[in-house]
Amino acid sequence: MGVYLFRARAKAGANLFAELGFTPDEARRYQAESQALIDQTVVLKEQLMNELASWIEAHELRQSDAAAILHVTRPRVSDVVNKKTSKFTIDTLVAMLARIGKPVTMVVG
Repeated sequence: MGVYLFRARAKAGANLFAELGFTPDEARRYQAESQALIDQTVVLKEQLMNELASWIEAHELRQSDAAAILHVTRPRVSDVVNKKTSKFTIDTLVAMLARIGKPVTMVVG
């Protein structure tokens, strides 16, 4: 007896919650809540990336030199400078800031 896997694909831009069978009202609400969380995460990542990019600029570092200090590759530094938020976790950005003596503090309010 074989094991069969079913893989469904949603169209780009589709509401995944609607695709999963939630009512239209629930699907809209869940979609909006999810997007709000994603937007908040992007804002946090951009703030951390701005700090890193400002540090690189203030120290007049080449990306290769910044990469050596941050213990990452030069393309990773380029991704930070160009604000490619999808390529980083918040943890990774916080660790990079810690390596340059910029600890991150958090205020929950």
